[in-house]
Amino acid sequence: QLCFILLSRVLRQVRERLKKDVEQMKLQDPNFRPGLVVLQVGDRDDSNLYISMKLKAAAEIGINATHMRLPKTATEEEVLHSITEVNENSSVHGLIVQLPLDSVHKIDTEKVTNAVAPEKDVDGLTSINAGKLSRGDLRDCFIPCTPSGCMELIRQTGVSVAGKRAVVIGRSKIVGAPMHDLLLWNHATVTTCHSKTADLPGEVSRADILVVGIGKAEMVKGEWIKKGAVVIDCGINHIPDETKASGKRVVGDVHYASAKELAGFITPVPGGVGPMTVAMLMANTVLSAKRFLESHQPGKWSISYTKLDLQKPVPSDIVISRSCVPKPIDCLAREVGLLSDEVELFGKTKAKVQLKIIKRLQAQPDGKYVVVTGITPTPLGEGKSTTTIGLVQALGAHMKLNVFACVRQPSQGPTFGIKGGAAGGGYSQVIPMEEFNLHLTGDIHAITAANNLVAAAVDARIFHESTQSDKALYNRLVPLSGGQRKFSPIQINRLKKLGIEKTDPSTLTEEEITRFARLDMDPSSVTWQRVLDTNDRFLRKITIGQSPTEKGYTREAQFDITVASEIMAVLALTSSLEDMRQRLAKMVVATSRGGQPITTEDLGVSGALAVLMKDAIKPNLMQTLEGTPVFVHAGPFANIAHGNSSILADIIALKLVGPEGFVVTEAGFGADIGMEKFFNIKCRYSGLRPHVVVLVATVRALKMHGGGPTVSLLELSSKNLELLEKGCSNMTKQIENAQHFGLPVVVAVNAFKTDTEAELDLVCNMAKAARAFDAVRCSHWAEGGAGALALGQAVQRASEAPSKFKFLYDLELPIADKIRIIAQKIYGADDIELLPEAQHKVELYTKQGFSKLPICMAKTHLSLSHEADKKGVPTGFIVPIRDIRASVGSGFLFPLVGTMPTIPGLPTRPCFYDIDLDPETEQVNGLF
Repeated sequence: QLCFILLSRVLRQVRERLKKDVEQMKLQDPNFRPGLVVLQVGDRDDSNLYISMKLKAAAEIGINATHMRLPKTATEEEVLHSITEVNENSSVHGLIVQLPLDSVHKIDTEKVTNAVAPEKDVDGLTSINAGKLSRGDLRDCFIPCTPSGCMELIRQTGVSVAGKRAVVIGRSKIVGAPMHDLLLWNHATVTTCHSKTADLPGEVSRADILVVGIGKAEMVKGEWIKKGAVVIDCGINHIPDETKASGKRVVGDVHYASAKELAGFITPVPGGVGPMTVAMLMANTVLSAKRFLESHQPGKWSISYTKLDLQKPVPSDIVISRSCVPKPIDCLAREVGLLSDEVELFGKTKAKVQLKIIKRLQAQPDGKYVVVTGITPTPLGEGKSTTTIGLVQALGAHMKLNVFACVRQPSQGPTFGIKGGAAGGGYSQVIPMEEFNLHLTGDIHAITAANNLVAAAVDARIFHESTQSDKALYNRLVPLSGGQRKFSPIQINRLKKLGIEKTDPSTLTEEEITRFARLDMDPSSVTWQRVLDTNDRFLRKITIGQSPTEKGYTREAQFDITVASEIMAVLALTSSLEDMRQRLAKMVVATSRGGQPITTEDLGVSGALAVLMKDAIKPNLMQTLEGTPVFVHAGPFANIAHGNSSILADIIALKLVGPEGFVVTEAGFGADIGMEKFFNIKCRYSGLRPHVVVLVATVRALKMHGGGPTVSLLELSSKNLELLEKGCSNMTKQIENAQHFGLPVVVAVNAFKTDTEAELDLVCNMAKAARAFDAVRCSHWAEGGAGALALGQAVQRASEAPSKFKFLYDLELPIADKIRIIAQKIYGADDIELLPEAQHKVELYTKQGFSKLPICMAKTHLSLSHEADKKGVPTGFIVPIRDIRASVGSGFLFPLVGTMPTIPGLPTRPCFYDIDLDPETEQVNGLF
């Protein structure tokens, strides 16, 4: 009776302890639950009974247990495949392969059990865990559940194992052998006996502790047992018993009736070791979950950095990129806390990250959020991308802080055109630069395909509506299939939008058929253009439909560059797959002759768009020259779109870096363009609040704003403090622009070798006089992260300074008022002028319900004003708004200021002259 009481007490204590452990883990992470999978092959009754006991125990404790059944016909390959799937599932912390494997095929049990990942081998049966146990590494392995349960029972008797003589009968891998090791490493003197042991009764009679697991019914007799010994019976045997309905009963390996007279403690069979085995299985699962949580604490990185071999003079970007061997991307992913099943590898140097990580990390606090912007640039650019990468290399490799860069994917148009790549430069780059600048993982190609599918759908629908009667059109839109017509889900959505609450196509009236079938798009109102990721000036204005098969339906159209597509902006601003699906559905492609906006959902194409974009929505993981992580995701134009990388990349990165870490992202062009849109558009939709603005300035650009030449490097590099001081007015204005949003500004003076000490000091002093939090010179192009160390330290200090982020305008204001606020406060304009087409659009969009969208100004980036040649800080000007367009899916209105091509052209000598492939090494040459 005392044995049963002790057993009951032990089981209750273990269960309560494990429940508390699980609750503690939930406090640490509310979304976390220990996960257990029991894999069974076949359908044996005894296995089903054991599995049901395990599932019941798991449910009582709070473990999420799954029974994975494979049929008797399962092959060894199929079993191994299932094990691999579970091994790679981060929500599963324990995997049991229920033995025996009841298959009609021959299966190697040893191979199957060893296929279980050692860190999930809660049965403790893999060779790795067995080897660790035999070496005494008890804290770094899983102990098989039956021996572990036996040890727990022995401890609970109060008998000290150390120094005792222990006998183990049986040497199986599941009980005998690990029991021997466990007793030995708990300092017992252990003898293992088996069927060939001479004088077994004599060996047993000397045992203070006896563990029996030999599989022979009642083999050990009571008279063999030393008085007061602890006896643990692990046997399960069936013997005939006519008094039982089944004709048999369960007994152990020890003759219980006689043994209990001498033993100080003896486990009964059934009801003894069995429940303890299940309890220890639960304990191992909870232990595995604890280890997982400990090793995957958000913000707890174990990252290695790459040491730079700085050369003087600084070699070309591609030479530097090739001189550094990137870490394998799966290694970097592990270093920053990504799980294997959250990462999709694209070769060795890039990967996509699955969005399910957001749910796993949603309870974790965010890191510090930094946006890098710039003064009004020269056509040569002032190094924002290079500064962004230099800053993250400084924060990570030199200040040992967790840090992510989040940057845009570049268009291939400029890569082969005049500007070149966008991976940074010098010793501050994303690598490999050729992977970064070319196809990456195909996101831009997916956008091209999706965009052009919409364009094809628009013109095809106009064509078919113009050549068919209502009835014919309806019958083709809802075709007979198996003798019946049936609406697709997207057509049901259109019916609901029209207020037609019907699902049977045969019940629509003629009037309803006409409303449903005819979008009645006005061809002159089509705003959706085809796109191509190539600079091609001859596609800026084209005529489509000239083939005789189009029956005279022609219209003027144009191509845009892919990164100008609204789908690119949708990708950048979306917060989830569901949100992207909704945004894609809202995109307006034209207006009906009745004045109604026609969307991709009306066209029936929005679901197909989501399918084409399902992989593009996942951020791309790469790295810098110094081994810090980078998300490269989305690349909307900064003049006609909002010019920022994706919200999703920022959200994931902020969770991964932890509360003391940093996420540094870049806003396109100057602060009046990309930064303003970052705050007023991106931050509105993301809900994220930045901590610091980094404003990049160069001596050469400030000289240009002071009245120097626009492009000439030679003239801009000559010393002229008077010109420089005058040009600092542009920097002062951009500092003021950032301060409108209530954030501290750190000015990063991107130093060139032609800059003098006096010039750099002047810029820093004038920035501080303009109330910048700090201003530091940077040499990251030549020195990597070390050259941006002062910038990193200034950013860290600024992130701790008090700030009060605020938007520039209220969305409830009328459209014209929002435009006016941007023009006056950010550009310094006196006022705005709405030209007739813009005024018409204000009225139209207000009527259509789009007036509460934020504003995305489409303006030249080369001046604070609307005229590119006006440098410095222009005054006394009125901003003319010639038109306003709606990107309803993206979620903004973009007023057009002046004329800007939406697809660039090629220069006389494009970059592609220098780009080639070495057929021997397969290396790309000539990129910069």
